[in-house]
Amino acid sequence: MASSIGSEDDVFENLKKKVDPKVVEERERLHNERLFAQHEKQQRRLGDLIDTNSTLPVTISSVKVLGASHTRKGFLERVFKPLLSSNQQGPYTLAEALKEINTSADKLHKFDIFNPPISLYVDRPDQSDPSSTATDLSVFLSVREKSRLLLKTGTDLGNAEGSAYGNLLWRNILGGAESLNVNGSLGTRTRSSYSLNFETPILSNPDLLWEFGGLASSTQKSWASHEEALKGAGTKLRFTSSGGHRHELGYSYLWRQITGLAEKASQTVRADAGDSVKSGIAHTWINDRRDNALLPQKGYLTKTMTEVAGWGPLKGDVAFLKTELETQGTLPIPIPGIKGRSGVTLTSGLRAGVLCPLTLPGQSQPESSCINDRFQLGGPTDVRGFRLSGLGPRDGQDAVGGDVYAAGGASLLLPLPRVGADTPLRFQAFVNGGRLLSLKNSPSTDGKGAQSMKDSVLSTISELGNELPSSAAGIGLVYAHPVARFELNFSLPLVVRRGEEGRKGLSFGVGINFM
Repeated sequence: MASSIGSEDDVFENLKKKVDPKVVEERERLHNERLFAQHEKQQRRLGDLIDTNSTLPVTISSVKVLGASHTRKGFLERVFKPLLSSNQQGPYTLAEALKEINTSADKLHKFDIFNPPISLYVDRPDQSDPSSTATDLSVFLSVREKSRLLLKTGTDLGNAEGSAYGNLLWRNILGGAESLNVNGSLGTRTRSSYSLNFETPILSNPDLLWEFGGLASSTQKSWASHEEALKGAGTKLRFTSSGGHRHELGYSYLWRQITGLAEKASQTVRADAGDSVKSGIAHTWINDRRDNALLPQKGYLTKTMTEVAGWGPLKGDVAFLKTELETQGTLPIPIPGIKGRSGVTLTSGLRAGVLCPLTLPGQSQPESSCINDRFQLGGPTDVRGFRLSGLGPRDGQDAVGGDVYAAGGASLLLPLPRVGADTPLRFQAFVNGGRLLSLKNSPSTDGKGAQSMKDSVLSTISELGNELPSSAAGIGLVYAHPVARFELNFSLPLVVRRGEEGRKGLSFGVGINFM
């Protein structure tokens, strides 16, 4: 008995002693390794089992989604209908069935109403059911719905502007992945901005979305000595093709007002002051093959944007055809002595655009473009080394924009020493440049306005290559945050035309689309 009591005392004494943190860490490491090894073993056994039975014929008899209490049954049935209807043409193999089940689960992810991960279970149906067969499988998906209401507030600082914003997102309003997005912001340059948009998938297809909404905003455009107020509404149809190309087709109706002119506003700005109505159709096509949109390591982007306003039945006060092209490509650069990805990349990009005025209904010839519709070029997110809207035509102190532009650049990005290639922080060296021109000649008054405008556009495009582009070079730091890309650069203008505003020294840029 004495021996037994003594041993119990020893146990309590040992429990009172502090355990070495290194010992605890080693125990946790060994425990995690055992769990990981068991998981790997289970996955291998499952993989072997699937491989062994991959050609086994199966049919999917039912699909049930568990945990979707706020989602309509009819909406989910439409999502999984292709999975069940394919059985009518013959049974799946087990490998084909698992592939189709995962494809359907990916659709649920795209609706953004369920928290990841979505758990999948496959089981045999109740054999006592006379309608079941030996090849039948029942599929169960366990989901957790995201919060239906999400309210965010915060502040933004970047590109010479500070703002405070509020955003309300109401998900899955009617049980079919609909969403209502309400935004409001107040800032130093964008004085106020409010928008309301309702979005819904069509036929339970996450790759086919319809959106409609309205907006109101007031923006101080100090580079052109005025303030622009917008009010309007629009609708968009967004869809993704089988090849992964994204399309957006939309119509917008905007009432625009150029107001709040500065005392020294130029004659060009004063001539466009007042109200105008734009009624236009726009199409955007995007083919994005980059592995990361903010800090790509490889891949390419091709994007086109086309807008027609005021033509034929569209009405409105302005008429034009506006088209833009954007391309970007990134190549990884291998470094001798470094295994795997080095993190060193070369990124190059090109942007170009043309604005061609059209003839309004009831008029005999096109009118010159308005400052609201012209392109602006220069700033920390496109042509670095120049002030915001620092390139192109000017009238006095005002940047009045242009009708034709081309810009391009190249950046070499390298990981910082002791930081590594897996972090979103890079050192960059860049060179970029561009030109922004207004149409060379005004429309004629001899009844050949359309032909005269066409000749003017072609002549201006050919003028782009006649001289060196305005350009700059520099170095800087890049940080790719999940929300936006941040750049701190030191720039040195190399070619600056008379009237243009280069910017030597440090500049800070924030955005999601850099050249």
